[in-house]
Amino acid sequence: MKAKLYLIPTPLGGHAPSDVLPGPVMELIPRIHLWFVEELRTARRFLSAAGWKGHVEELELLEINEHSTREEIEGYARRLGEEDAGLISEAGLPAVADPGALLVELAHRRGIDVVPMVGPSSLMMALMASGLNGQCFAFTGYLPVKTPARREALLQLERTSARLGQSQIIIETPYRNDSLLADILECCKPSTRLCIAADITCPDETVRTRSVSEWRTEVGKGFAIGKRPCVFVLLAAGGVAPKPM
Repeated sequence: MKAKLYLIPTPLGGHAPSDVLPGPVMELIPRIHLWFVEELRTARRFLSAAGWKGHVEELELLEINEHSTREEIEGYARRLGEEDAGLISEAGLPAVADPGALLVELAHRRGIDVVPMVGPSSLMMALMASGLNGQCFAFTGYLPVKTPARREALLQLERTSARLGQSQIIIETPYRNDSLLADILECCKPSTRLCIAADITCPDETVRTRSVSEWRTEVGKGFAIGKRPCVFVLLAAGGVAPKPM
């Protein structure tokens, strides 16, 4: 049979893989020996818990992260087709806001079948729980780090959201969560709605949708996100959202 590249989701929090991954995914993992991973230690822990306990050293783990060069990943891609391989991220879905996306691109260029497997996605779970427009949305990813550029980006996103009725999904490095929130509250209109979805699937999960005006009040009373994995979903007032089918 032709070798494939399987995209394997991982838990978002401290759950055991069997708690969140479907049976077919759990059955597949022990059959794959070649893995492309974002961080070796985390990957070993996940694979051990997902069926390779006591045998992780038998696996071949090739690291693809933000420090990997295109040349390195192109070298790894030459291994595709030799045998079935798996791609995993640090948490959630691989190749979405993840350096593994380049490997997937190269797999397609080499004619390798790419098979996405079912598992948790913080982006979609945040959108589901936000109460905002789930029919028209865009994933923006990370905004600029510097405050002036970030605020300009937020204003542009808010204008787009108002014009299209489009939910804007944003993520940030956890230690910058509260500075991003501060910029949203500083430059966005009071009527714009914002969902903050932190620690999704974890015991201290927080999913709240409020207007910017209401969030300003909550922050004034001491609310802070802290250094938790977080997804922000923003929807401006004024746009005409598509009607549900």
